[in-house]
Amino acid sequence: MNTDLPGVLAAPLALWRRAAGWLHDRMPRGLYARALLIVILPIVLLQSAVAYVFMERHWEAVTDRLSQAVARDVAAVVDVYKSFPRNQVQQHLTRIAAFDLNMEVIAGPKEPLPAPKTPRFFSLLDHTLNKELGRKLRDPFWIDTAAHGNLVEIRVALDDATLTMVATRTQAAATNSQYFFIWTAVASVVILGVATLFLRNQIRPILRLARAAEEFGKGRDVAFSPRGAREVRQAGAAFLEMKRRVERAIDQRTTMLNGVSHDLRTIITRFKLSLALMGDSGEAAEMRKDVDEMERMVEAYLAFARGDGGEVPARTDFAMLLDELKADTQRRGIETAVAIQGDPMVVVRPAAVKRLLANLVGNAQRYGKRIDLSAVNDGETMTVHIDDDGPGIPVERREDAFRPFYRLDESRTQDNGNSGLGLAIARDIARSHGGEIELERSPLGGLRATVTLPV
Repeated sequence: MNTDLPGVLAAPLALWRRAAGWLHDRMPRGLYARALLIVILPIVLLQSAVAYVFMERHWEAVTDRLSQAVARDVAAVVDVYKSFPRNQVQQHLTRIAAFDLNMEVIAGPKEPLPAPKTPRFFSLLDHTLNKELGRKLRDPFWIDTAAHGNLVEIRVALDDATLTMVATRTQAAATNSQYFFIWTAVASVVILGVATLFLRNQIRPILRLARAAEEFGKGRDVAFSPRGAREVRQAGAAFLEMKRRVERAIDQRTTMLNGVSHDLRTIITRFKLSLALMGDSGEAAEMRKDVDEMERMVEAYLAFARGDGGEVPARTDFAMLLDELKADTQRRGIETAVAIQGDPMVVVRPAAVKRLLANLVGNAQRYGKRIDLSAVNDGETMTVHIDDDGPGIPVERREDAFRPFYRLDESRTQDNGNSGLGLAIARDIARSHGGEIELERSPLGGLRATVTLPV
């Protein structure tokens, strides 16, 4: 017999995937909420199972036994009343019922029984007592379990009288089940409270580690020491070791670049001195021009390799930075506008961010006749837009523009002193702050450079 097992399982697997996807979309995202759910869900399931067993087994069994006992007592009272003369049984039956059966018995004249009451759906006592009395009595009867509070009234219609018997509810049903639920609820609240406090203390070191890593990624330094569970402390120690290695590598690179910079500047200074001694000949002028271009290129290369140079972050006024760039642009005869929304103060490396914006504005100055500068602080991100009305960059080549030493066409980048590092340096600075730079079409028709920095 050949069975296509994959085909048979395809529908259940698809249903399982849909159910898993639906559940995944509705699960909490945070570790704290998920850990609480892991603690709460088993408790809820356990309590539900215990409550079901208690309600359906224990409580029902106890109520059955108690209702059977009440039904036997009622049947016994009816038999005694029927078996003895009426003038003798009334007093003795009332006394026996009160002292031995804890029940009040009243023998009244013959009267019709009230209309039967429909048993309440959720009342186990109504169903059980009706069933047990039906098994024990052959005479018509009527019960009321709700009209008298904690009492149960039973009426039995005899041939010449109506017996009314009143017993307490505790005789016929288990009435202390609420205490079980109360203690269960109190225990659950205590357990959940302890679990919440414990999980909060366990999650806090993880949040501190995440914050320290985030601040380090933004170029900021934050005091951090490993705490919490053993695994969390190990992760914290690994982060600190990684941080020390990165800082040591940066220090070594900075020291090396400082040495290279000093050696190159020394050679360029010798060239300048030699050219100064040569006089003002035409060849000397051309060589000076080459030396000046070499100096600019060397400075650009070293600046790109050096990065921010370990500058300390500080609160920086972006409004002041944009106003300075606006003044510099206007001195070049280029129309410039500045607009700022939100708080202009952001913690960044001031010199590095100024250089980032200056590179982008300088790029716009070379190709545009109008520049708009705008900044928006939404409380989480500082977004700066630099728009120009120049020729722009084709969409397929915008990412290439960030590559070091990459040159676009003649109309865009072949200017004197341009080394092809401006956008690369700007993106490097933005990413060292945990931000990014994107290029897109400007509303002015040229290029828009968008800088996003975390606040």
